[in-house]
Amino acid sequence: QVQLVESGGGLVQAGGSLRLSCAASGRAFTRYYMGWFRQAPGKEREFVAGITWYGVSTYHPDSAKGRFTISRDDPKNTVYLQMNSLKPEDTAVYYCAAGSIIATLPSAYTYWGQGTQVTVSS
Repeated sequence: QVQLVESGGGLVQAGGSLRLSCAASGRAFTRYYMGWFRQAPGKEREFVAGITWYGVSTYHPDSAKGRFTISRDDPKNTVYLQMNSLKPEDTAVYYCAAGSIIATLPSAYTYWGQGTQVTVSS
């Protein structure tokens, strides 16, 4: 079992920045591929970033490239999502997830946090 707890969400003006954190406990953190997703009301859960074991490679969809950066600190069992140049359309609940394979589909992930709300005002 892996437990994930997100933090760092909040209200920010358009153009601002936030850094989300996801603290993991339980089984060896380094065994898992970590992803960040977001879900806005009425929309499907969307992949926004992923990072492989030991942070060797990162993945960002076009909607996040150049603005969002994922990183991980394995000794601290923590993964981060740095979000810059935020837009109102980035408003959503952001979730971190852990899985055993590199994937962008939510169904590929085994463990999920409870989510943290990010609201970007115009």
